Amino acid sequence: MIKKIYLIRHGQTDFNLKSIVQGSGVDSVLNAEGQRQADLFFEKYKDIPFDKIYTSTLQRSIQSVQKFIDLGIPHERHAGLNEINWGTREGTRITPEEDAYYHSILQTWCEGNTAVCIEGGESPELVYERQKPFVDLMLSRPEEETILICMHGRAMRILLCQLLRYPLRCMDEFEHRNLCLYQLDFTGSMFSVRKYCDVAHLQAPGQS
Repeated sequence: MIKKIYLIRHGQTDFNLKSIVQGSGVDSVLNAEGQRQADLFFEKYKDIPFDKIYTSTLQRSIQSVQKFIDLGIPHERHAGLNEINWGTREGTRITPEEDAYYHSILQTWCEGNTAVCIEGGESPELVYERQKPFVDLMLSRPEEETILICMHGRAMRILLCQLLRYPLRCMDEFEHRNLCLYQLDFTGSMFSVRKYCDVAHLQAPGQS
């Protein structure tokens, strides 16, 4: 085993709660529930000997792993891990008209037209290309065997396609929730999934 990667989405924000589009241009913070999710994830995985933490440059991703950073684990921020730029929709509440447009774009992407940009924003292919230097950097560091990465929903789906060699049109097959975990193993030539959109850690102790 060459690398173990713990890949998580950030915890809940008020924008998530109110169905307001975030994206790379909205630097929102965790709300109380998001902080609770981050605390529960920390309690579950605080004893994992992480060699490095990678986050996007956005506050919500950094706050979600702040307790690990506070342990003294080396941390790097990478803009390549930022969420997709949702263009003119960022910072706005989703109306029925916007929702219809959004779903038409998703359908376009699912049909394989992943070079199509959302109005004023990015395409999945653009996100893939800006993630690639990060992936190359991460894989060039053999001393980092156990890695924690915190990022964002759509960008995470695109990264999973990149790591697992799925075509981008399949990205919606990778579900996500706030503070969900994908655990991946890298053998030196390929990645495999050990945990898929796992949220068992969000079950508070004593709950069933």
